[in-house]
Amino acid sequence: MTVFHAVILGLVQGLSEFLPISSSAHLVLVPWLLGWPESGLTFDIALHVGTLVAVTIYFWRDLLSLAAEGLTKGTRTTMGRIGWGIVVGTIPAAIAGLLLEEQVETTFRHPLQIALLLAVMGALLYWADRRGRKARSLDDVGILDVFLVGIGQAMAIIPGFSRSGTTMTAGLLLGLKRETAARLSFLLGWPAILGAGILAMKDLTLASITPAFITGVVVSCVSGYAVIAFLMEYLKRGSYLVFAAYRALLALLTVVVYFVRG
Repeated sequence: MTVFHAVILGLVQGLSEFLPISSSAHLVLVPWLLGWPESGLTFDIALHVGTLVAVTIYFWRDLLSLAAEGLTKGTRTTMGRIGWGIVVGTIPAAIAGLLLEEQVETTFRHPLQIALLLAVMGALLYWADRRGRKARSLDDVGILDVFLVGIGQAMAIIPGFSRSGTTMTAGLLLGLKRETAARLSFLLGWPAILGAGILAMKDLTLASITPAFITGVVVSCVSGYAVIAFLMEYLKRGSYLVFAAYRALLALLTVVVYFVRG
């Protein structure tokens, strides 16, 4: 892993973690398309920690409100209710991560499988964006809503689905506004990304923390913050169509390169 590779992969992670295009798929496909060796799951999750810092900085007020109101006011306020919803909604992803950790490192990283899931999830995202009422704000979200979105998050452990993609799709199908679905997706993703990072720490050694490693984390943090700011503004007036189209094009490119290489 060179510093150059780390910068590219950090940018890939930062740009794709919060957009509904699957960061895990990109971290598998980009090295594969460029002929680089895979960075490994531990480095991938370290990049997720960089984006965890980004979402923490951007939403720190919301995160403090979730904790404070959840503990002191229970479900009587919007943030308290969502806070407890996030606790419940994180359970499916935690179970999926524990049960499928080995498969994520091996079975679920085949380019053709990733291409298929990119295309299918892109179509679902587009359908949900067209079908959803897009009328409900964060004040209308209940614990059951967050849990249902959390089930979508559990699917995202498989590269190609996309954590942002599945959670935003679920939010749209529940009638949330586009920007509300994104905000809930980011807040729900915070403990999931944190948990994945903690699990990965067991494989880290001092020798693993190289300049390239640190560079990748920093780049993913900075680019991730920029993407969050962009997406929250974009979704006030834009649709998810562009992301669905991108997923389809990336899936097509992956299939073509796979068969050309033989």
